[in-house]
Amino acid sequence: MNLEQDLAGIAEQEARLRFEHFDAEVAWELGQKLRQAADALHSAIAMDIGLFGQPLFFYAMRGTSPDNADWVRRKRNVVQRFHRSSYAVGLMLKQKQSSLEERGLDARDYAAHGGGFPIFVKGVGCIGAVTVSGLPQREDHELVVEVLADYLGVPYEELALDP
Repeated sequence: MNLEQDLAGIAEQEARLRFEHFDAEVAWELGQKLRQAADALHSAIAMDIGLFGQPLFFYAMRGTSPDNADWVRRKRNVVQRFHRSSYAVGLMLKQKQSSLEERGLDARDYAAHGGGFPIFVKGVGCIGAVTVSGLPQREDHELVVEVLADYLGVPYEELALDP
């Protein structure tokens, strides 16, 4: 993994995966697609889609635990704070040899690990997050990106991070 390449790739993902509008119906459709994608992986994943301050979709697959829901909450908090994917924030901190704690953020409430992705609406900005927990962090991140790309009609192959 090359940090600079991954950070550039994530910036491209965040720039291209933007919605014309976002509401509860969109969240429901995305949630169904996310669940189908997780089912295809035969993995136990917790997933959350919401506006900041308003949950719209949550599902915990069989085999998840309350820990997964807490990881989702902590990753979502990172997206809300920085308006960047939680994976990008984690990689930036790694690059700077820093941590969230050094920035005054409590690890009980923030997790800079892959799986949280910002919901951007064109002309509005960052309004929420799609967040998952259950896979290794890079896979959590890419699962969300793949589902968002499919929903928004952006070829995932153009956005996928190098293996």
